[in-house]
Amino acid sequence: QAWLHVRPGSGIRRGKMAAIKVRQDLPPPGGYGPVDYKRNIPRRGPSGYSMFGIGIGILMFGYWRLFKWNRERRRLQIEDLEARVAMLPLLHAEQDRRFLRLLRENLEEEAKIMKDVPGWKVGESVYHSNRWLHPPVEELFNLRPQEEYVREKYGFQWYV
Repeated sequence: QAWLHVRPGSGIRRGKMAAIKVRQDLPPPGGYGPVDYKRNIPRRGPSGYSMFGIGIGILMFGYWRLFKWNRERRRLQIEDLEARVAMLPLLHAEQDRRFLRLLRENLEEEAKIMKDVPGWKVGESVYHSNRWLHPPVEELFNLRPQEEYVREKYGFQWYV
């Protein structure tokens, strides 16, 4: 025997199940309609192939701009190089004039310092040869202030 268990005070008495009329939930006459279980996502945006094509197009445009800029940059570098080559004789002439000015000032200072030494010839080479030797930086800037010598010898190395 199956007994129906109900809460006390609900107004239903205990008894056999057959005694209680139970209404069962049934489908409507003719049955339920079809259940839509497939994914129905709306299409949004371009397809994968078109996205791939757009990406390839953007890459091609970027490479085209890159090659175009590299050609322009190379042209500008060649122009700068040609300008430097054109200015090179002027820069050498300036360097030679500066060198000659330093030599003249050194000779004048040597004449002042060695005026009391008998037999001293100003500007005479200490190397016993007729060949021209470019004087080292130390010799050129020996009679100059220390800052000029240091700037001449180590000037570009300080920026590295």
